[in-house]
Amino acid sequence: MSPQQFRDISWNGLWKQNPGLAQLLGLCPILAISTSMVNAVSLGLATIVVMAVANLAVSALRNFIPYEIRIPVFILIIAALVTVVDLTFNAFFHDLYLVLGIFIPLIVTNCIVLARVEAYAAKNDPLTSTIDGIMMGLGLVWVLGLLGAMRELIGAGTLFAGIEMIIPGASAITVFGDDYAGFLVAILPPGAFFALGMLIAAFNAINVRLAARARRQLPPAMAARGAGEQGGTEPAAAS
Repeated sequence: MSPQQFRDISWNGLWKQNPGLAQLLGLCPILAISTSMVNAVSLGLATIVVMAVANLAVSALRNFIPYEIRIPVFILIIAALVTVVDLTFNAFFHDLYLVLGIFIPLIVTNCIVLARVEAYAAKNDPLTSTIDGIMMGLGLVWVLGLLGAMRELIGAGTLFAGIEMIIPGASAITVFGDDYAGFLVAILPPGAFFALGMLIAAFNAINVRLAARARRQLPPAMAARGAGEQGGTEPAAAS
């Protein structure tokens, strides 16, 4: 793998094709489990493990899997990996396992995992597929972590609530003091939609600025041609 290919895969996963902000995949766990930063990041890390190993396994076996039954086989591979992760959480992080509940087994049906297996791992070599899974997972983790931190901070005035479930003896950070009454909407389902909407708006605004900066750095003729192409292209409808 060349350094440029590694940078492209990393940029796609962390930003350009970010699962949570650009592709809008796996919104159910993103919205439901992001009530605190610890819960959100924990689920994201579990998803990274599943995505990386699933991409590796599918890429290594892609020439032996009949095309007609590829989706059931992919799901069986993902389900086996999720079972391992689920049992590991139950054994070593039981309190966190009880908090995350059904969302660990639901990684099996998470469209982020299946989408990368089908769209990338089934068509590329094991090394690049594994890195793609890791980077897509990291892209999901930072979105989950930021969303969870926003909701926890505004809703309860704390950060890292529940960290004692992972690190015994640790405690949450009280940011706004013990007298902070909290903002309940932030940790309720409507707050998840509002917070994610703000993140997507910021993501799109940053992309617009990056595109404008890139055009300014191009020669005048290429910049004008790029602007003309953007002006004549209608945005694709969201699926």
